[in-house]
Amino acid sequence: MDVRDLWTEALAGVLARPLRSALTTLGTVLGITTLVITIGVSSTAGNQIVGRFDALGATSVTVVVPPPPPSADPVPLVDWSGVRAVARLAGVESVAAIADSQETASVQVRANDVVAPGEVTGQTMAVVAASPTLPAAVRGRMTAGRFFDDGDVSRHERVAVVGDQAARLLGIGSVEDSPAVFLKGQAYTVIGVLGGAEREQRLATAVILPPTTAADRLGLGTVTRVLINTALGAADQVAHQAPIALAPGADDALAVMAPPDPADARKGVQGDVNGLFLVLGLVSLVVGAIGIANVTLVTVIERIGEIGLRRALGASRRQVAGQFLLESTTIGLLGGVVGAALGLVVVVAVSAVRDWTPVLDVRLAFGAPVAGALVGLLAGLYPSLRAARMEPVDALRS
Repeated sequence: MDVRDLWTEALAGVLARPLRSALTTLGTVLGITTLVITIGVSSTAGNQIVGRFDALGATSVTVVVPPPPPSADPVPLVDWSGVRAVARLAGVESVAAIADSQETASVQVRANDVVAPGEVTGQTMAVVAASPTLPAAVRGRMTAGRFFDDGDVSRHERVAVVGDQAARLLGIGSVEDSPAVFLKGQAYTVIGVLGGAEREQRLATAVILPPTTAADRLGLGTVTRVLINTALGAADQVAHQAPIALAPGADDALAVMAPPDPADARKGVQGDVNGLFLVLGLVSLVVGAIGIANVTLVTVIERIGEIGLRRALGASRRQVAGQFLLESTTIGLLGGVVGAALGLVVVVAVSAVRDWTPVLDVRLAFGAPVAGALVGLLAGLYPSLRAARMEPVDALRS
């Protein structure tokens, strides 16, 4: 039998029962569609998530300054003026220094100095010192008033900025009347409320003082962290240069927390999504393969007379097996083609709805039909071998 004749016979067998063939193909279609959607959506979502990660996490660098060793006259590793040196680095968009300590992590803060018996007159809050560039460094905004400036710092002004949640706890709704907060018996004029901080969100419940004022009155003058925001793609370079700019010659003593490589994040996202949905695609493919095997086996049983007649007219076992094997492979191939097309359409549709840029691998268009044909080939092995084992006399008698 010529290969073309074998293909013609197999195609005729598939089209002889179009509804059954269509339902059999549906299992493979679902499996291939799920796999294509899995790969396409995971790649697209990976790029989207990494893009959002770049917008915040991949541009944030934090330098942690260890406390100075105990001595009679400890010299801090990082001075407040070091912020200006970091700000001059290429790729740095904003930078600020923060000073905090265990002693000021929980301070009784009151909005007035009147103590009424039986009433709660204060709140326990953290008190920190920060450079005037803090709002930009934490990606926050002033919801009321203003942040202290270099003039307030140089004059050692007794002013304070409170976080938005701290303002609500203390009952400070406006700074126009120059409200005051009392820390350890000393009054500080509240000149602003800081809100919407994307970094250092704990500042929402904190009281922020100028570094000179905090050093004079609370002994809080040693920088403990430097917050740096960089341009996209400059975080790695800034992470290497910032310690040198802050503490020349002692940069090894500083700890730098830099964001991971976005490429690693993309691979991680794709791996997680693939691992989640790949199982569904494989299950669908297994169900499709079982359906093809079942229908092919039923077809063999229904066509026992035809098989006997072919064998009696001289068809070999290989030709009989090849015919049924080619039928199951054709069904799998059709399912792969339709499944690949539907999967690509779904990926593009999901990307359009979510305003994402679809990421499509050209190899899917060719790999999916091949995978479908392979599923059909494997599913048709047993029924085809069973058909080939039939003896002509027994088949004709049946």
